[in-house]
Amino acid sequence: MTRIGFHASHEQIAPSQLLADVQHAERAGFHMAMCSDHFHPWSQRQGHSGFTWSWLGAALATTNLTLGCVCAPGQRYHPAIVAQALGTLGEMFPGRIWAALGSGEALNEVITGERWPTREDRNLRLEESVDVIRRLLEGEEVTQAGHVVARNAYVWDRPATPPPLIGPAISPASAARVAGWADGLITVNQDIDTLREVLANYREAGGRGSASLQIHLSWADTKEEAERIAHDQWRTNVFADPVLADLDSVEAFDAVAEHVPVEAVHSSVRISHETGQHAEWIAQYAELGFDDVYLHFVGQQQERFIDTFAERVLPQFA
Repeated sequence: MTRIGFHASHEQIAPSQLLADVQHAERAGFHMAMCSDHFHPWSQRQGHSGFTWSWLGAALATTNLTLGCVCAPGQRYHPAIVAQALGTLGEMFPGRIWAALGSGEALNEVITGERWPTREDRNLRLEESVDVIRRLLEGEEVTQAGHVVARNAYVWDRPATPPPLIGPAISPASAARVAGWADGLITVNQDIDTLREVLANYREAGGRGSASLQIHLSWADTKEEAERIAHDQWRTNVFADPVLADLDSVEAFDAVAEHVPVEAVHSSVRISHETGQHAEWIAQYAELGFDDVYLHFVGQQQERFIDTFAERVLPQFA
């Protein structure tokens, strides 16, 4: 049976409240959790961006959930630092931490002052970063020069079994590419045919491990309120690459999203005031072959969503 997890959105909610939310989600019956890893939010209306790795330590220490994050090694984070962070959390909380390693967005990465590489250079840098992280977590000392430079790097504290390194992929082509190194796949909700192809390409390219799906959703008492929440909080996320990857400021995202209509947000967010409709959508994704589904309610007040979905949706996947 598909497991249902809670997504903690750092760019939308203050870290103290988000910690209370993930604790609440565990009590309500969510099976696991994941979180974003941003330096900036997508919009000034979101208004937050806590440091993921500090928050993960607190969340792991105060729940019994398995947790993970999507992070981009190579620019803002040297991969050796990601390996050290994973090693420390993995040693403290064995078997409960994972990371999905992506190529990143300029919004978060250009704070270092370095140039923003081309897509292919970012992919090559990511693959070298994954290799460095994996070798460090397996106990190697790493020295190399390439897209990633490391000198005598060694992670002293790490778990006996390295944390899973998950491959995030949106397109079928990227799913096939990450299959070469990933311990599992994670993607986001989009049309059923594309998701089916993403899964098929990952498996056909030799992809191993579980397949996870993050669902952006909006729910409220009325359809109009659910649409208002989604449009307010998530209209900056309706864009595909290169816009999503290459825009480099919160102000730029707000500017390009200024005239995005409510109807366009339906392409990125599952919007309904009926919990039965949300359960039906989740069931459709489960039938495709997703092992884990993480629910991201795009509103900033999580308590009522958690309680309502725990009562009306989660029991259908128990």
